[in-house]
Amino acid sequence: MTHPGADGPQIRVAVIDDQAMVREGFTALLNAQPDIDVVGSAADGSEAVRLVKGARPDVVLMDIRMPKLNGLDATREILAMPGLEHPRVVILTTFDADEYVFSALRAGASGFLLKDATAEELVRAVRIIAAGDSLLAPAVTGRLIAEYTSRPARRDRSAILSELTERELEVMRLIATGNSNAEIAATLFLSEQTVKTHVSRVLGKLGLRDRAQVVIAAYESGLVDVGS
Repeated sequence: MTHPGADGPQIRVAVIDDQAMVREGFTALLNAQPDIDVVGSAADGSEAVRLVKGARPDVVLMDIRMPKLNGLDATREILAMPGLEHPRVVILTTFDADEYVFSALRAGASGFLLKDATAEELVRAVRIIAAGDSLLAPAVTGRLIAEYTSRPARRDRSAILSELTERELEVMRLIATGNSNAEIAATLFLSEQTVKTHVSRVLGKLGLRDRAQVVIAAYESGLVDVGS
């Protein structure tokens, strides 16, 4: 994927974390990129909501466990703001099985990133999210969903899935198991543009926001089983 140069449009990022070292480190790494501009940082969820209202970032890197207002509630507030083009939220966590991460995805977050990610992974994550994709590490997602689907209440969306064609169901399964559009195209012998069209149709038919919600729907409906 190409990205804008120094003279192109900047990806506006907000960094939210209660640890100063994390905020400063991520800010320095991202500001060193020609196409990324950190427009502000905050130490808790309440500050994050105010920052997003004023700075209008494209991407918010959001810690979960913070004082005053946690990252889950802050994500809900930000994505419910009226009259605002909502930013895309990436959840930051130190735990690959943090019980709050799945709830954050359900609240509308577009993915998650472990805080021990490399500088390259962090920059790539911001560009992926800004481009409209979702950030879902397959191994981590599998563990989170295993935890979620072990709970008694599991929604049945199989009736909704009946609206999808066989090809759309194939694409949905591959999204849920962590495949990118390019990987799906190679697997199904399709062009990437055709895959994008199928993804858009899945989102539209199921009324979903992005690929993160496609993953959730695939596991909730039983289309994909934990361990697939």
